[in-house]
Amino acid sequence: MSIHHKINYIEIPVKDISVTKAFFSAVFGWEFVDYGHDYTAFTGAGIDGGMFSAKQCVSTDNGSVLVVLYSDDLATTQAEIEAHGGKIVQDVFSFPGGHRFHFCDPCGNEYAVWSDK
Repeated sequence: MSIHHKINYIEIPVKDISVTKAFFSAVFGWEFVDYGHDYTAFTGAGIDGGMFSAKQCVSTDNGSVLVVLYSDDLATTQAEIEAHGGKIVQDVFSFPGGHRFHFCDPCGNEYAVWSDK
């Protein structure tokens, strides 16, 4: 498959890079490479990307793009998120094809997790 015109990399603003790295490493197993104090690249997320220091948070209330992660087990993933300082902001709900919930990481960025199981 050609990568021409495909999404290749995403960048996410974060309030605290070290807190965000610790959260995503512990909960989702992502790996990071720092490029200075204000930028880190991540791998192991399904698509590579980076996180940069910012004052803003991503939120669907603000019209932000929503990064949606997949899980084989929503309940376990939700428990891990909460155990590592994340906050559930929308409980599990059904939609055609599966179930999902929304959460904020410890710095306030909103994400979702879905499953077809």
